[in-house]
Amino acid sequence: MDDSNIQQFFDQQHVWHPYSAIPPTIAPLLVESAKDCVLLLDDGTELIDGMASWWSVIHGYNHPKLNLALKNQVDKMSHVMFGGLTHQPAIELCQLLIGITASSLDKVFIADSGSVAVEVAMKMAIQYWHSLDKPQPDKTQFLTIKQGYHGDTIHAMSICDPDNGMHQIFGNMVAQQYFCEAPSLCTKENWFKQSIQPEIEAFHQQIQQHHQHLAAVILEPVCQGAGGMRFYSPEFLIEVEVLCKQYQVLLIFDEIATGFGRTGQLFAYEHTQHNGKMVVPDILCVGKALTAGYMSLAAVLTSNAISQTISQGPVKAFMHGPTFMGNPLACAVAVESIKLLLASDWKTNIARIESQLLNYLSPLKQNPLVKDVRVLGAIGVVELHQPVDMQRATNYFKVQGVWLRPFGKLIYMMPPYCISDTEIQQICTAIKGYLQQI
Repeated sequence: MDDSNIQQFFDQQHVWHPYSAIPPTIAPLLVESAKDCVLLLDDGTELIDGMASWWSVIHGYNHPKLNLALKNQVDKMSHVMFGGLTHQPAIELCQLLIGITASSLDKVFIADSGSVAVEVAMKMAIQYWHSLDKPQPDKTQFLTIKQGYHGDTIHAMSICDPDNGMHQIFGNMVAQQYFCEAPSLCTKENWFKQSIQPEIEAFHQQIQQHHQHLAAVILEPVCQGAGGMRFYSPEFLIEVEVLCKQYQVLLIFDEIATGFGRTGQLFAYEHTQHNGKMVVPDILCVGKALTAGYMSLAAVLTSNAISQTISQGPVKAFMHGPTFMGNPLACAVAVESIKLLLASDWKTNIARIESQLLNYLSPLKQNPLVKDVRVLGAIGVVELHQPVDMQRATNYFKVQGVWLRPFGKLIYMMPPYCISDTEIQQICTAIKGYLQQI
């Protein structure tokens, strides 16, 4: 047995991968290196990555400017505690985030990961209500929509889909939250034409009934990610914002997956721009693409009103402080990633990817195995009537030279933004071939 096989055997017996058993039912592929949109396996196989490593590697792998940002920073310091100290990469990152989001979001809390950012946002909302001159300590719960996903940590799990989500087995240990039916699927062309009245009426009933206990409404704006890759009308968010203000409930947007251009806008909440108005959340979570997949980092942005209420409340401090908060290496590469994105013609590029995905995936609607095809920005989704055979699909896609990781009934792609038209075609052709094969 050669070294590579020994390593893979050890991995299967001792390394616990996400959402997997030990040993795993599907052996993980051993990646030797990566460049641009291509993963090089230890056996020499090259795979075009259609997943951007869970949607984070927006500039592709091994980008020279991002590599240089890390190398320059590591010679200064890799880490320093953020309690009582600060540093230029964190300051510059927060300046950039404030500069590219809505003007009311001018306070930034740097977190470790997407799940932690959601935890921070929820704690922030609860502490806000506790810190008012007339405290409202009963406002500790959250209202959201079904088929959502917000992370794997305890409080984040509580607002994931309670029935069909991956966390239903933990139902007895997580906080009990309030749920409404998710809005109907909607294409971008029909966003402001399709009626959302039934969904809004149901949401209205929930918020009206429970607002005294609600700290916030939390939603993935426009695109529900790991809960089903569902796109819905921004008009739903417009109506939700009205209800939140009416019943004095904060609004949190989870843009861990959708931020930094993925849906065709820099942030998905910008799709709500209509008739001169735009929905802006009280608290915004970003992550994943924040560091272009180089390091784990997330951020929570909020308003001066919320930060000052907490800062001047009885505790006079926000009660959260991770050891690696504001890690200089992660902040340095995040700064460079955002600069790279803003310096590019990213909007035209995302439109190019969207057009190619529509061109190649839309005809798959005619396949009797396919329930739906939907595309938004650099997201392409093929939903089947039956669950995907993961082993068969993984093996087939590897032979076709592409890397996709389906889940449930979904075969989807969220590639790096540097993907070429030829590479998009190869991935979509592989999806078509897999459907023909089965």
